[in-house]
Amino acid sequence: MKMVEKKVVSLEDRIPKLQQQRKQKSNRRLISFLSIFFLLILLVIYFQSPLSKVASISVEGNEHVDSKEIIELSGITTSTGFWNINISEVEKNLSNHLQIKHVEIQKKFPNEVVLNVAEYASIAYIEKSSTYYPILENGQALEEKSIALPADAPLLVDWNSEEDIKELTAELLKLPPTILNSISEIHHTPGKTDPWLIKLYMNDGFEVHASVRTFAKKMKSYPSIVNALDENSRGVIHLEVGSYFESYEEMKKEEESASNEE
Repeated sequence: MKMVEKKVVSLEDRIPKLQQQRKQKSNRRLISFLSIFFLLILLVIYFQSPLSKVASISVEGNEHVDSKEIIELSGITTSTGFWNINISEVEKNLSNHLQIKHVEIQKKFPNEVVLNVAEYASIAYIEKSSTYYPILENGQALEEKSIALPADAPLLVDWNSEEDIKELTAELLKLPPTILNSISEIHHTPGKTDPWLIKLYMNDGFEVHASVRTFAKKMKSYPSIVNALDENSRGVIHLEVGSYFESYEEMKKEEESASNEE
């Protein structure tokens, strides 16, 4: 058998290669150190320059609350550091406003801030001294905002208790928009046995008698009840305990009959 000859590399041949590898490694280290150094310098320059401050603040999603008012409440100004905005504090500041339901703070590089606002909707209106004030979906009456005549939500009549209004508002929120929009007025007519009795006047000419505690559940059947009636008939739909219809014509006849018997 022949012996396999091994190639022997002399130390003199290896030294230049080792030196070249060490030089390349040193160059890479130097480049890394220089890159970090210049990056730190750029960061220092950035944070000392106007670019690190908020340049513009805009508001989106608001319909009733003025944008300027929202920006002032947020506490963000053009002297605020772009990276120093305390989001939880801004959200807390804006949540103190009765009409603001939620806010999302969006940062757009390099220095733009957008406040995305969700407002509480007006679920009803209440009349006080011939002035109409919105009732928000959280049950709060917005007495600093008044309108001439409500058209986009029901009018509450003879509602004096804030707790009663909140109870009714919770029920109104459960209604489908089509039914809610068909209500013109809601009168508070408490009885001896049920302090939650209400009387509704509908846009289609019907009258509804119901109780707040079961209002939303029973009112959902309103469209099917109306569809089952003669299109020319008008009267009272009772939803207090059971569900039945009493026409104005029949009620008039009963009143006349009772007066004749007297």
